Amino acid sequence: MESSSIARATNSCITGRRIRLSGVVQGVGFRPWVYRLASEEGISGRVRNDAAGVTIEAFGSTSALDRFLVRLRNERPGAAVITALQWRPAASAPPRGFEIAASRAESAPRPSIPADLAACPRCLDEVFDPRDRRYRYPFANCTVCGPRFTIVREVPYDRASTTMAAFAMCPECRHEYESVADRRFHAEPIACPRCGPRLSLLGAGGDEVKTDDPIQAAARALCRGLIVAVKGLGGFHLACDATNAAAVSRLRDRKRREEKPLAVMVRDIREAELIADLTVGERRLLASVERPIVLARRREGARLAGEVAPANPMVGVMLAYTPLHHLLLAQCARPLVMTSGNLSEEPIAYRNDEAHKRLRGVADLFVIHDREIVTRCDDSVVREVGELPVLMRRSRGYVPGAIAVRRGFSRPVLACGAQLKNTFCFGVAGEAYLGPHIGDLDNLETYASFEESIARMERFLGVVPEVVAHDLHPDYLSTRYALARRDVIHAGVQHHHAHIAACMADNEIDGPVIGVAFDGTGYGTDGNVWGGEFLLADYHGFERGAHLEYVAMPGGAAAIRHAWRMALAHLMAAGEPLSNELASVAAASDMERAVVAQQIRQGVNSPLTSSVGRLFDAVASLIGLRHHASYEAQGAMELEACAAEGEQGFYRFEISDAARPLVVSAGPVIRAIAADLRAGIAPKIIAARFHDSVVRMIVEVCSLIRRSSGVKRVALAGGVFQNARVLAGALRALVAAGFEVFRHIRVPPNDGGIALGQALVAEARLSEEHFDAVSRAGVEVRNGFDSKHPDSAPITDCPAKGSASVADRIRP
Repeated sequence: MESSSIARATNSCITGRRIRLSGVVQGVGFRPWVYRLASEEGISGRVRNDAAGVTIEAFGSTSALDRFLVRLRNERPGAAVITALQWRPAASAPPRGFEIAASRAESAPRPSIPADLAACPRCLDEVFDPRDRRYRYPFANCTVCGPRFTIVREVPYDRASTTMAAFAMCPECRHEYESVADRRFHAEPIACPRCGPRLSLLGAGGDEVKTDDPIQAAARALCRGLIVAVKGLGGFHLACDATNAAAVSRLRDRKRREEKPLAVMVRDIREAELIADLTVGERRLLASVERPIVLARRREGARLAGEVAPANPMVGVMLAYTPLHHLLLAQCARPLVMTSGNLSEEPIAYRNDEAHKRLRGVADLFVIHDREIVTRCDDSVVREVGELPVLMRRSRGYVPGAIAVRRGFSRPVLACGAQLKNTFCFGVAGEAYLGPHIGDLDNLETYASFEESIARMERFLGVVPEVVAHDLHPDYLSTRYALARRDVIHAGVQHHHAHIAACMADNEIDGPVIGVAFDGTGYGTDGNVWGGEFLLADYHGFERGAHLEYVAMPGGAAAIRHAWRMALAHLMAAGEPLSNELASVAAASDMERAVVAQQIRQGVNSPLTSSVGRLFDAVASLIGLRHHASYEAQGAMELEACAAEGEQGFYRFEISDAARPLVVSAGPVIRAIAADLRAGIAPKIIAARFHDSVVRMIVEVCSLIRRSSGVKRVALAGGVFQNARVLAGALRALVAAGFEVFRHIRVPPNDGGIALGQALVAEARLSEEHFDAVSRAGVEVRNGFDSKHPDSAPITDCPAKGSASVADRIRP
């Protein structure tokens, strides 16, 4: 510290303060920033990482310490996020200067590890500067960029706790690391060509390919139409030339991904604008430090192969976020498909040996390196709706950032999520920690990844869950995992209640709300498949206020893959003849139609569903868009893309209020669509009318529930609200009708966010007075429901105090 600074500090009485900060305050250059701040204010003392965040022991005049605290609160470096700042007087003697002290591990750690950060402009300038010692070095980073979460083994976050511990710093890197004035001061992943990780190139057979420049060799292969596996931050990508139709088709065949859109990576915003029509918000998302895949409208005449996103006007585009990606794209001078390094439905490969074993036969070359990845972490996916982001997949760039929740957790909670788009959630004190995107728990590899990720986060947090929350579906692997854990309270949470609770937590509200939960599938309390639900809910429980009328799902899961089955089911429910002039009827053979009709009439292998997602599938098939789906929600996505802009027409759902819950019939809509088809109305007009009909139905039903309950808040959740037309339309119409409306922002509206809701519901129910005396070993707790309604009969093994309906609790 400069002598002038010390002089200022000694001009008045010296006092001390011990300051504790939590949030994202490790791995983002926070301690060097504090050092410089202390120097400017004439403060002596020390700053250190600990398991809870950062601790500062600061000594100086009262006025200097006051200024120091104000600046700590109001200023911060790049990616840092301060969620709490507390201080108390410190009685120890002041040291002579200010230092960055060694980290201290303590009990009850909380991860202060930031998510992986995109390469910063200054590091990229060095990588492309022939005069710099990091010229063309693919692992350049500093205190504000580079790998973090994916290379950490333990907390607190220090080099010794990361996979960079295997690389001893050279004298030049050591000097940068220890120099306060250097931007790499205490940059834990610091490296250079002399002392850091190195690239290698392997052939399809696993033999090393001799080359002085693996990036240049890989780029040449990509330009020749080959497929290259590239090891990134959180795992491997499969890359190919996005302008080469044959290469993209070959990748699809080998990866077993028939039609689902593939992500495209480009170098910068300028190149992104050549392939997509970007809004201001989309540009901001693309350039953010999280660097997600952003769904944007594909530019007319874009230099992209149609096979990248068949039958879809949108393109998933992302900017390069590591020096390796930047170097590869600069060498190729074209956009590259950069999709997850896996076979369809498997987790992303992240270890060298695993990648070669699993991707052999897919990739022609492998670009690998010797910096180990500890935690696999797939790319995040975002789209913009109404000038705000909708997270469709929350993973790299966002995880493990904690989500502050208004309701704290009285004991550690683990919520295991759903079967599809799985993520898990740990609730600890006032924060919720969602794990990275796991995917669909449909195979052993993905399930093993699920178990490993939970164990790793449990170790990071240093907690043992006392409560384990899960979906009510008995066959979900996440449910089976939860019930297999011993010496915990098992809390079953209904799927759509969890959706609404997640939206409430995302917006830090307590309820009650009218929860509109629209999705494809969720296990209902009556044993049927729910998915078109209006719930009067708070965290403690819910009452089913209304739902879409049940129709059959002929063939069960087969009706999800073959949308013509749902179209036939809705036609029959609406009393429409199964005539061949309708595309969905013509899509099936005479035998198939006869079998499905018999299944429906006799109720054989035809579970009942209220799903709005399945209604979207049916309409997509009815208008001839999609009869067979190769990936989840394909028909719904194509229906949204097909809908004509500016169309003002709509169809009317029928709402029966003869009993409670209200029943919403899609029969009139199906009959009107069939009539329009016979009249030759264009599919894009019908698609637009259908979307607007769903919006009008939402407003009408919410208005009826408001009239009887007095509740004016609406929470929108479930996968259907990834649909921009439905979400934007519902937001506008509900606000115009006088509602206060909440939507997801920090977590996905789909099943990727459901674990957050499970955690909050479990905490709310278990915090009730009755459970204070309940033994924790082997107890099963489920939601208590209003027994007045046959479809919401109690299934509570240990009824909670206050398990009467939400409506009873909120009415005067």
